[in-house]
Amino acid sequence: MGGEPYYGPDFGLLRKQDPELAQVLLDELDRQRGNLQLVASENFTSPAVLAAMGSTLTNKYAEGYPGRRYYGGCEVVDRAERLAVQRARELFGAEHANVQPHSGASANLAAYAALLQPGDTMLAMALPHGGHFTHGSKVNFSGKWFNVVSYGVRRDTELIDYDEVRDLALRHQPKLIVCGATAYPRLIDFTVFRCIADEVGAWLLADVAHTIGLMAGGAIPSAVPHADVVTLTTHKALRGPRGGAILCTEELAPKIDRAVYPFIQGGPLMHVVAAKAVAFAEAMRPEFADYARRVVVNAQALAEALAGEGMRAVSGGTDTHLALIDLRDLDVSGAEAERRCARAGITLNRNVIPYDPEPAAVTSGIRVGTPCVTTQGMGSQELKEVGTLVTRAVRQPGRAAEIRERVSALLAIHQPYLSEY
Repeated sequence: MGGEPYYGPDFGLLRKQDPELAQVLLDELDRQRGNLQLVASENFTSPAVLAAMGSTLTNKYAEGYPGRRYYGGCEVVDRAERLAVQRARELFGAEHANVQPHSGASANLAAYAALLQPGDTMLAMALPHGGHFTHGSKVNFSGKWFNVVSYGVRRDTELIDYDEVRDLALRHQPKLIVCGATAYPRLIDFTVFRCIADEVGAWLLADVAHTIGLMAGGAIPSAVPHADVVTLTTHKALRGPRGGAILCTEELAPKIDRAVYPFIQGGPLMHVVAAKAVAFAEAMRPEFADYARRVVVNAQALAEALAGEGMRAVSGGTDTHLALIDLRDLDVSGAEAERRCARAGITLNRNVIPYDPEPAAVTSGIRVGTPCVTTQGMGSQELKEVGTLVTRAVRQPGRAAEIRERVSALLAIHQPYLSEY
């Protein structure tokens, strides 16, 4: 074929062939550009990651692992997966990496399948205290298939009660201890968890889906040297495509690989695997370390700004990319605060707080995060203003239009996908 090498169809072809769906894509880009994105579990991938996601690698079935596929014709996609594995091991300092899980939940399912049998006991953080639904929720496979004992945070400090963790471990003798959370703003002491796991002879699994990007950038301590298995997502602070991955010791590598395929998944999404490889390479650059540091600084600035306006940060602040805000003094539910912020052009999510008197559909808190706005180039000064805007949106819903105008002015300076970062 002459001329330029073929990569894939451009947007013009999609718009011509399916204008209705093309408009959905355009509208979502407008939404992302037109609202402050404060959802802690979201980010903006690089254009390079998007390019890999939209590639012809999506056409290839590749059940199995490089060099050991069920289908022929995998010699090219094998190179993509080997790159992703090699880069993940180097980036995180891991002995083994499996980059095939479709999500963080899939990664946890595979890890449990590798380490546990149905009915085994595991110790994990309670969902109302910041844990994930795959850590033992009764509506999830984890709560249905395993005997889950939950630990939480202290009422007085709102920090993990490590004495309680140890007492529960000694009493229940779990086969697996899970540490990691989705709404816990402070650092987790993986050394203490390692000691407790060793004391009771349990495996230690660190679910660091939320914080792995900060670990990759050296902004917070890594869980990898301490845990037997680390599960993660690639689309949060790591700024990669939607997907999961598992890191583990060489000893557990065969069990983990068999648990991913063939136990829980069939063919991996090779375009996503390739995009993960791109993201891992980006995270090894010096500028990513600066990004990870700024995410934390921005989260602290936002938490301080909100606290200064009477919106208390759970545990008194944050060490990571997110803050959990207690709204009880404002007499506004988390669900209502989420709606009010949405009307003002601010996207965030309601969230339970420790010992929350409200149900999960209502909640007494909101969760805010800074991965997106940091990717957009905002700094601590902008985040102080964001804190003021969030407070006004929650406290003064009648000023939504006015607040949205200020949000638009801020975003006009800091828009995603206008330049490479």
